[in-house]
Amino acid sequence: MAKAIGVDIGGTGIKAGIVDLEHGVMASDRVRVPTPEGASPQDVLNAVQTVLKTLDVHESTLPLGVAFPAIVKRGKTLSAANVSKEWIDFDAERFFRDGLGRNIVFVNDADAAGVAEARHGAARDVRGFTLLTTLGTGIGSAFLYDGVLLPNTELGHLNFREFESVETYAATSARERENLSWAEWAERLQAFYSHIEFLFSPDLFVVGGGVSKNAGDFLPLLDLKTPIVPAIHRNNSGIIGAASLAGD
Repeated sequence: MAKAIGVDIGGTGIKAGIVDLEHGVMASDRVRVPTPEGASPQDVLNAVQTVLKTLDVHESTLPLGVAFPAIVKRGKTLSAANVSKEWIDFDAERFFRDGLGRNIVFVNDADAAGVAEARHGAARDVRGFTLLTTLGTGIGSAFLYDGVLLPNTELGHLNFREFESVETYAATSARERENLSWAEWAERLQAFYSHIEFLFSPDLFVVGGGVSKNAGDFLPLLDLKTPIVPAIHRNNSGIIGAASLAGD
């Protein structure tokens, strides 16, 4: 069985696991540590080393993929959402490669989730345009056309009403911060999804992130022309996608 390691760095947690590449499922327990306060590069690297040691793969030769919440181009992080501003224009792939002492594949976290859902999840064999969003500390997005990824879309940072970024208004963190009911939060999601539905006319919405395990509490409250479904791999999509790309 072909395997690879996936690491998913988020605004609140850093998760990792071993992935069965043939079936696109976890082949180990998922391990998690909190994202260090401030999320500076060195502190995040230390946390990644911790989860790899916990998995007992810190000396493994399995392919390793790392998913990160930023625009990623040719190994550099060009933005910094919910992490230190030190990541802007930072050679992150080389930093992790040197710090971990091994080759890695470094990718945007929502793009990794999109790859997982396109290969082994809710977007598998879907023709046309699938638009995946991850709802968490922020809002990530991935564009997939006939299963092919168009990387580094950032719909969570659309200006929306009086908000500089729509994720400030509609991410899971906004629901938790403002203690919104599912119905109140769904009204905000309705505004967000209706807007991007008008802009992009997708054939399918896939909703990932940790809150996707509660999809039944809010997705039925949305009224859209486009079908909208939860991610099959829920909050493991980033791990599975990062590992899948590393195994290519």
